[in-house]
Amino acid sequence: MKYTTLGNTGIKVSQLCLGCMSFGQAGTMHDWTLDEKETEKMVKHALDLGINFFDTANTYSKGTSEEYLGKAFKNLGVKREDVVIASKVYFNEGRLSKEAIKREIEGTLKRLQTDYLDLYIIHRFDYDTPIEETMEALHELVEAGKVRAIGASAMYGYQFYNMQLVARDHHWTPFSTMENHYNLLYREDERELIPICEQMNVSLMPYSPLAGGHLARSTWESSTLRGQTDRVVHGKYDRYEKYDIEIVKRVNELAQKYHCKMSQIALAWQWAKGVASPIIGATQSHYIDDAVHALDIQLTNEDIKYLEEMYVPHHIVGAISENPPQGTVLLDKK
Repeated sequence: MKYTTLGNTGIKVSQLCLGCMSFGQAGTMHDWTLDEKETEKMVKHALDLGINFFDTANTYSKGTSEEYLGKAFKNLGVKREDVVIASKVYFNEGRLSKEAIKREIEGTLKRLQTDYLDLYIIHRFDYDTPIEETMEALHELVEAGKVRAIGASAMYGYQFYNMQLVARDHHWTPFSTMENHYNLLYREDERELIPICEQMNVSLMPYSPLAGGHLARSTWESSTLRGQTDRVVHGKYDRYEKYDIEIVKRVNELAQKYHCKMSQIALAWQWAKGVASPIIGATQSHYIDDAVHALDIQLTNEDIKYLEEMYVPHHIVGAISENPPQGTVLLDKK
């Protein structure tokens, strides 16, 4: 495993983050999530491979993702200082109000069976709460020792920049990470959000690095339970199938060139673009094995150009507008 440091935090993480949306009581959010026993097996496998970074959220499977992750660490005898735990807040009553943040952090800590989070991430931008209120509430969690560092997730560049300015002007804790929607089939954040993050030394930890599995197989359709039932993935990518399938074909070509899996080419591209720790979701252990082996692949500049040159502009998926149209995809799916 290879490791990196998140922003200016000094927090050392594996260059792969295990996304925990795959954990939780089936039917509460998705039908394909892993139960407690299988979650523990997956967590142990990730730890054995050197992965120390785990990302969950208060609303994943109605909180059972956090519960299962916390129980897995306890049952495995994991020392708290040996893992980096991230969770998120927003898709809850009160969004990012001070009252909501203070309430939700307590529930998250209880479910995870820990006294603190290494990284607390706002899941989206809150149009109904003043930025000052949100940033002050997050800063107070850091001051209280309940959170080591804070991060943000998919939003517009100007929103992230404004929140960082508010933190700076009030001498509050700034964001150190950005968990955004970013992969070979969706690169809209290269226009503004990612350059802002680079300017502010904010580490990228993108979700959906494999575009819901589209970058892991040569055909667009999937026969898996998730592929057949995950409406969010269909909503995020199917609109541009006729364009994006050409990129998928090129990923497949390079996978044959390097004698590796397509998913490994997609992940190698992430690191080539300066990503700190892409978030991988897995329901089977061999997917984690594949991801770890991708660290050994070094793409050339010509490879990167070949993968990128067929890209066409996409509608925004991830960041939400103040009044999103009906059917807009809001939740991130790893």
